[in-house]
Amino acid sequence: MKRKLALGSLTAVMMATLCTPLSAADPVDPAALARTRKQVKVLDGIYKHAIVLVTTHFVKEESDLPAGTAFKKLFEVAKENDWHHVRLIDATGDPYDTENVAESDFEKAAVTQLVAGKDYVDRTIVRDGKPILQAATAIPVVMDKCVMCHDNYADLPAGMAIGALTYEIAIE
Repeated sequence: MKRKLALGSLTAVMMATLCTPLSAADPVDPAALARTRKQVKVLDGIYKHAIVLVTTHFVKEESDLPAGTAFKKLFEVAKENDWHHVRLIDATGDPYDTENVAESDFEKAAVTQLVAGKDYVDRTIVRDGKPILQAATAIPVVMDKCVMCHDNYADLPAGMAIGALTYEIAIE
């Protein structure tokens, strides 16, 4: 566990060094940025609707494979194919799984804004000389069945962000 935490800390330091926010000197084509934001919203809609459909139709009891777990495997495929990077992260401070903790400065700041009521936040960075859109979208509890596996959400206010999907997509 300590090795995993140390490796995670080293990765965070390396990413902070390699990734810098865009400045006025590094403008992004507004049309390309608009297309990339639209792509995030399309992916977000597809992923969230599919997770709800899977939960509705296939998760019947606590021992069933949670839709979020299944979709993390799909997210790995997207990353391996260099399509985009998407993560499911916790926004409550009580994650279902330790890998769901906000890691980057962007994820941590995004969680704060999503819990405060925003539905979507983003920023652009440069990595390896290429512009990247980082985005995060809120995940509220949308059905009673969510509480079957996440009983810690039972007493939270309706509509409160309990998690987020975070994205990194090249701006092309």
